[in-house]
Amino acid sequence: MIKLRHLIWTTIAAAGLTLSVSHGHAQQPDADQPGLVADDSYELDPEFRKQMVYYRTTEAPGTIIISTAERHLYLIQPGGRAIRYGIGVGRDGFQWQGLLSITRKAEWPDWTPPPEMIARQPYLPRFMAGGPGNPLGARAMYLGTTVYRIHGTNRPDTIGTKVSSGCFRLVNADVADLYDRVPVGTKVIVRQKPEL
Repeated sequence: MIKLRHLIWTTIAAAGLTLSVSHGHAQQPDADQPGLVADDSYELDPEFRKQMVYYRTTEAPGTIIISTAERHLYLIQPGGRAIRYGIGVGRDGFQWQGLLSITRKAEWPDWTPPPEMIARQPYLPRFMAGGPGNPLGARAMYLGTTVYRIHGTNRPDTIGTKVSSGCFRLVNADVADLYDRVPVGTKVIVRQKPEL
């Protein structure tokens, strides 16, 4: 009788542990995978590939306009045009809007997740040196005095999705291209809704 009771309680405990572990993994977003090296052969959906587009705005050439609803970043060019890049944006509850400027740029940046992110995702490393497996990717442009950045990614399959904690990610080739085109001080406008 005692052995049977022990067996039943062991089985219940094992089932409970299995459920809690699988539930814990289900809550972990797989957008940040430190150590994963980007698959450069990944083919982006045509909508999210870098391209020159017509874009009406009163903003000066060189301005960056981010449309989180469209999941596009526009670098304004002369003559009513813009270079459009596909981006990954903040997941629900982590989207924002505002007017900032690029205050710093870094190649293969180190990553130190902020305390708020560690609290939400305790499995993340506290620090990760820059390199191909770093979730910030090949380049980062820091926005104002915030914790937000325009950066690359080691997960090109997340472009066009709502995945981040508020940053804007591009494939590494695109972020390197943008990085070379904009200086520190570049105006960045973040919009949640399309302009009418």
